[in-house]
Amino acid sequence: MKVLVTGAGGFIGAHVLALLQRQGQVGGRRIAVLAAADQRLGALPAGVVALEGDLGSADVLTRIAALAPDVCFHLAAVPGGAAEADPALSRRVNLDATLDLFDTLADACTGSAPPVVVYASTIAVYGSALPAVVTPHTPLRPPLVYGAHKLACEVLLADLSRRGRLDGRSLRLPGIVARPRAPSGLVSAFMSELLHALAAGEPVTLPVGPQATAWWMSARRCAWNLVHAATLPVGDDPARAWPLPVLRLSMDEVVQALSAEFGVDGPALVRHAPQPDVEAVFGRYPPLDDRISRALGLRDDGDARALVRRALTPAGDPDEF
Repeated sequence: MKVLVTGAGGFIGAHVLALLQRQGQVGGRRIAVLAAADQRLGALPAGVVALEGDLGSADVLTRIAALAPDVCFHLAAVPGGAAEADPALSRRVNLDATLDLFDTLADACTGSAPPVVVYASTIAVYGSALPAVVTPHTPLRPPLVYGAHKLACEVLLADLSRRGRLDGRSLRLPGIVARPRAPSGLVSAFMSELLHALAAGEPVTLPVGPQATAWWMSARRCAWNLVHAATLPVGDDPARAWPLPVLRLSMDEVVQALSAEFGVDGPALVRHAPQPDVEAVFGRYPPLDDRISRALGLRDDGDARALVRRALTPAGDPDEF
């Protein structure tokens, strides 16, 4: 089979690419061609086909059409804060280029089954001022352009699936850690910075209070879930979109896990300077009813210390835990 990973030069994409290389198969089918697409690609593992360039360009789309992937993991996106700062860029990348990719994959299909598309959506589709428990029936009211564009693509991928042109499945990703210590365009980047700082025994200032709660997942567990999603028995679910199972943890619980894991005095290293607008969106996540996702075989990290260990393990590390 032929597999394409878009956004393969990014944080989560690198983990997905590494996992696919280690496994060499998806759902028991051997990967004959593994391709990576992104605006910029660094050094790739041997044997990976590079499709470097703007995903919305005719050249890259033509090369994707020639590849005719059986499975596509679509991760390329302008992240939340950057999307809100430049809505036109978000539309071009997160909406228009994504829909062009979907059409290209559908039109290039030569087999009897439509291509499988695993789409990295976001919990930003839920918005803020969430109910006491987020359930499958919670209204989707994204407060930011990033979430709005992601939700639009969820709906249109489901429609393409209804029409038999693609076999789509959207996963709503929570806060994924630990992103590299570099500007990311994500307001939630403080979650990753907390892990990096305490692992190094360094002080850190958080824009939320100690009892602020978020939904957490390591990049390695996220990659596993994305690959697993390609094999999901989606059945008759018309939306074809699910939140990933999460660990709902307060900042203090993560600090305690980091303190135990790295032998540091986490509370002494952490300063809290709550910003109401940040805490309202990223520090007030209620419990999530993710029973449907778990029944499909999707997983969380287990507990806070396992999250920390897995989150700080490099993408290319062969160890599984």
